[in-house]
Amino acid sequence: MAVKVVVTEAEYRKGCPVFAKVPDFEFVPAPENEAVLAAVVRREKARYVIVGVQRYTGALYEALPPGGVIGRFGVGYDGVSPEQIAAHRLYCINTPGTLEYSVAEFAIGLLLAAARNIAGGSEAVKAGGWPVCGGCELAGKRLLIVGCGSIGCRTARIARNGFGMDILGCGRQPENPDPAIFSRYSMDFADIAGDADFLSLHIPDTPDTRYFLNRERLAMLKPGAIIINTARGAVVNENDLYDAVASGHVAGAALDVFCREPYEPLDPARDLRTLPQVVLTPHLGGCTDETCARVAWSLIRDFRLAEAGTPENMHCVYPL
Repeated sequence: MAVKVVVTEAEYRKGCPVFAKVPDFEFVPAPENEAVLAAVVRREKARYVIVGVQRYTGALYEALPPGGVIGRFGVGYDGVSPEQIAAHRLYCINTPGTLEYSVAEFAIGLLLAAARNIAGGSEAVKAGGWPVCGGCELAGKRLLIVGCGSIGCRTARIARNGFGMDILGCGRQPENPDPAIFSRYSMDFADIAGDADFLSLHIPDTPDTRYFLNRERLAMLKPGAIIINTARGAVVNENDLYDAVASGHVAGAALDVFCREPYEPLDPARDLRTLPQVVLTPHLGGCTDETCARVAWSLIRDFRLAEAGTPENMHCVYPL
């Protein structure tokens, strides 16, 4: 008999082409609402559940038996409570190494869109206009990568080798930055931020990075800089970003992630949708067919390890 895996509906749609090929598991879609999701887990007597980035605080953990596994459809542990994981003797896994290509490529796409006003030009033509949009070339410009892990480094390589950009790196700890890619690396944002024409964020959402890009750090950027965020919405204070763009200090931004998703402004008076210099996309960075397939197969691999009695060999077991 196939082992039951409960999957939140959005993640089920992403992984369905792979899930349909797996005979040893039966994947059961369920709403992401915690109470309803927990009820489905109990009904199906499931030991495994796959979730997205939504936050879960209690009922889900109580519904799973000890040794149960919560799989994040992606990277990071967004929405999962370490205290609840530990208290209920569960595992939480994610899927490292699955998003590098798609997110890095999308970051470059946003970089180009913001530099050349592609979205604004498209909307103007659809509305019957034919504006001169202006913009700037990427060649020779300085791109600051904040967070030089695998996705940040891949973004840096594409920008350096594909567009001839000068790449700066910034992170809490150096992760062996390639001198052939990074012309300069610093652990101090203040030391390097003022030299960047573009800034691309690739850091996780943690208590230390919450609102990392705030009023103080935005002021450190050179006038006219452009900001790209494909990391996590909460690493940017959206109210402070609005003020920086509206004032003209920041020339523009392209954001794929937000503090609230679907996007809602933190302050109705500071709605980023009202700024023509800002490009907004609905968290598309990791949503390619290839990435979703890699994520699904990674989770299936780990569930099989748990079934075999070797959960310690799963990817990124949490708590670590």
